Amino acid sequence: MSEQQPNNPLHGLTLKAILEDIVERHGWPALAERIKIACFKNEPSIKSSLKFLRRTPWARTKVEQLYLRDQKELERKKLRNQRRAERRAVKATFEHEASQPPDQSDDLPDTDTSPPSSPDLPS
Repeated sequence: MSEQQPNNPLHGLTLKAILEDIVERHGWPALAERIKIACFKNEPSIKSSLKFLRRTPWARTKVEQLYLRDQKELERKKLRNQRRAERRAVKATFEHEASQPPDQSDDLPDTDTSPPSSPDLPS
């Protein structure tokens, strides 16, 4: 199993790590609601659940799919929060600029009262 699996999002993750992450995020009652498996309802434990999941491919697949959905949702929320933070930063910059008094040098009229220079005309 030392071959590379670039297209496998679960590569390098153990079933135990996946299950612990799901239980930490959702808790046993919510996990039992999402995936109808008795080992999640009746005296749930990591050890008994791992034993069942390793022997039952369809159940393992459901747990892995739930984990992948959770990861996708977390990534989506992370990107959304980054975009929101960027928008807030831009808005704060504009608000800061708007609260500054206008630059006085641009509003003053020219003090040069000499007539405009004319092209050299023969006298």
